[in-house]
Amino acid sequence: MDSNRYILINNNKIEVLYKGVKGPLIVILTGMGCSYDEWYEVIDKLSHTSRILTFHRQGLGKSEIGAGINNTESTVRDLAALLNHFKIEEPIYLIGHSYGGLCAQHFAKSYPKMVAGVILVDSTSVELKELDNLNLPVMDKESDEDWIEKCLSYASKDIERLSKTIKPTLNKKHLQLPIDIQQRLLDFQVNPSLYRAMASEIKQWKNDAEVIKKLGDFPDIPLIVIGRDKEFTIMSELKTGIPLWELRIFEEKWSELIINQVKLSSKGELLFAGNSGHSVFLDRPDIILDCIYRITSEYCFK
Repeated sequence: MDSNRYILINNNKIEVLYKGVKGPLIVILTGMGCSYDEWYEVIDKLSHTSRILTFHRQGLGKSEIGAGINNTESTVRDLAALLNHFKIEEPIYLIGHSYGGLCAQHFAKSYPKMVAGVILVDSTSVELKELDNLNLPVMDKESDEDWIEKCLSYASKDIERLSKTIKPTLNKKHLQLPIDIQQRLLDFQVNPSLYRAMASEIKQWKNDAEVIKKLGDFPDIPLIVIGRDKEFTIMSELKTGIPLWELRIFEEKWSELIINQVKLSSKGELLFAGNSGHSVFLDRPDIILDCIYRITSEYCFK
């Protein structure tokens, strides 16, 4: 089984990728504003030994945007419905990157018996509000409210005007992907509903974090927490004009929040991906693959 498909979930058409025919089921939850096509290399290699399920949240890619709120709860609801659609009864292995990691934590707490293991990839923390208390003048110039306003402005444009405004681009890692995947990534960026969805997610994410904290304990299951390379990220971001001291303070706090996520489970393990920024799946797919093979090894010996 290997195809992008469209499935009616909770009254919305959702774009889904299901690849592989055997092995453990691995569910990938992508970051905010991110396409699952960026995971092409990881998914392609995994599909030889595993089944992979991933989807574009409402408004992303070719998934319809519903009339409701886009938040971690809506993602959890849609994932639960997808698993039911595919008649998945065995526990899954959940991978969450960035905002998708926040969604993964919400799902694991809501459906603990449905999750065999979790990998958090440079995941947003439930304590993300601590990042707002750092007093970083340059970085603080763009608040959540500014970001929401910009997203809503983009969402109000048609595809042609949006293309002229944001001028979609691909980075060096994207340009190593197949041509058809590159085109999908370009098209993904000029979808007005993407920005409407992002505005909703940004508006809700701090409240989502508080909701997740109140859901109770994270299941005591195998957990691997992967963080980005602090020094690599600082050097990469210097060209944006942000002062070194601000970048260092921010990255120290980000690393602290990543480290604290290991405490979610007594079976937690921490590692930092050398020479990688936030998109670990592009910079160090080898680390992602190794962690998936290790966390699913128990499945292989059942």
